[in-house]
Amino acid sequence: MTLLFSDDDVAAALDAPLTVDAMRNALLAAYQGRLIAPPRVSASLGGGRMVLTAGHLTGEWYGFRSYDTFGHRESGQLVVLHDAGTGAVRAIAVGEELGSRRTGGLGGVAVDAPARPDAATLGVVGSGRQAWTQVWAAAAVRPLREVTVHSRSAANREAFAARVRAELGVPARAVGSATAAVTGRDLVVLATTSRTPVLDARDLAPGTHVNTVGFKQRHRAEFGADLLDAADVLVTDSPAQAAAYDPPMLAVLPPYAERLRDLGAVLAGAVPGRTGADQISVFCSTGLAGTEVFLLDRLARVGARTR
Repeated sequence: MTLLFSDDDVAAALDAPLTVDAMRNALLAAYQGRLIAPPRVSASLGGGRMVLTAGHLTGEWYGFRSYDTFGHRESGQLVVLHDAGTGAVRAIAVGEELGSRRTGGLGGVAVDAPARPDAATLGVVGSGRQAWTQVWAAAAVRPLREVTVHSRSAANREAFAARVRAELGVPARAVGSATAAVTGRDLVVLATTSRTPVLDARDLAPGTHVNTVGFKQRHRAEFGADLLDAADVLVTDSPAQAAAYDPPMLAVLPPYAERLRDLGAVLAGAVPGRTGADQISVFCSTGLAGTEVFLLDRLARVGARTR
């Protein structure tokens, strides 16, 4: 029987610890060569594109995620999980929640791996779905003491802070500028749609860890080269996807490319992560292909037990 999951089903079944654990396993599987995860592909359809990511956990499952860029209010995202042995469709998820939680889960792993173990304060620039899941996942791997948030809309940032207090039980406050949000924070999240830098690296304290989720390409990036220059540790979830960006991702341009590390390799102990408390670490999220399917497999296992 094929299991069908809506956004409400995903939200009810996938908590942050489960999601972060699944994404940690996915990153390790990709580094070890068990998860085949090529860069995303897209088809231009006039006025928008259809985008496809796919993955294959060898011997277990394969599947894909598709979404469009037509800008409709209703999400057209679809994730499909196939059994590798039979080809049967085991599960389908429709909506945005699975993809958002997957991105948050990857961010949670990125916090847990290179961030300082005692990191307890978080500043976030952005107040949308992606910003929320980053904070949601970070709270699962660090005992957050306070969250500060800034976004262009005062109402949205106030609502975001209220949600952090209500759902995560973490003190949170909205602030009037990005500088106020990130100054002195142990952890920083950039999750905006800005095509120009929203962060000045000089505002970061020694030892800060930064997750970047929004645009990060030449001529359209929510941060500038100053952040990469400041980074002692620079990691990504998919070096293959980072190399495939068009225009190029800032972190794959000289002189940064040789410093960009695979987060999966850091998890496996093959390359070092943070080696000093004062180092600044930066995670460039690209969206490792196959991770939505990886998470749907975990969800299907939970769902099969509860239905």
